[in-house]
Amino acid sequence: QVQLVESGGGLVKAGGSLRLACAASGRTFSSYAMGWFRQAPGKEREFVATISASGGSTAYADSVKGRFTISRDNAKNTVYLQMNSLKPEDTAAYYCAQTTLAWRGTVTAREDYGYWGQGTQVTVSS
Repeated sequence: QVQLVESGGGLVKAGGSLRLACAASGRTFSSYAMGWFRQAPGKEREFVATISASGGSTAYADSVKGRFTISRDNAKNTVYLQMNSLKPEDTAAYYCAQTTLAWRGTVTAREDYGYWGQGTQVTVSS
């Protein structure tokens, strides 16, 4: 049974930084791409960042490119999202996700992720 547990959310002022972490269990972590998504009130859940199973490839939404960095530690079964230069529009619940299948590359489509964490709230004040 796959479990994903996020941590690290909170309240931060615009321009500040936060680091989210997601601890995974239940499958061989290093075999699966991981992703971060976010959902603001009244909006669809949207892609933020993804990292390949090996950690060698990453991809980002245009809205966060240059400000956010996704990484993973396969020895610790954990994926991270470093968020810098935060803006009020980054306010959302952030979810980590694991792909259903063992893709080799990055995965940006929400429907390819079959396992989700419970989410962690990030609030950026102006």
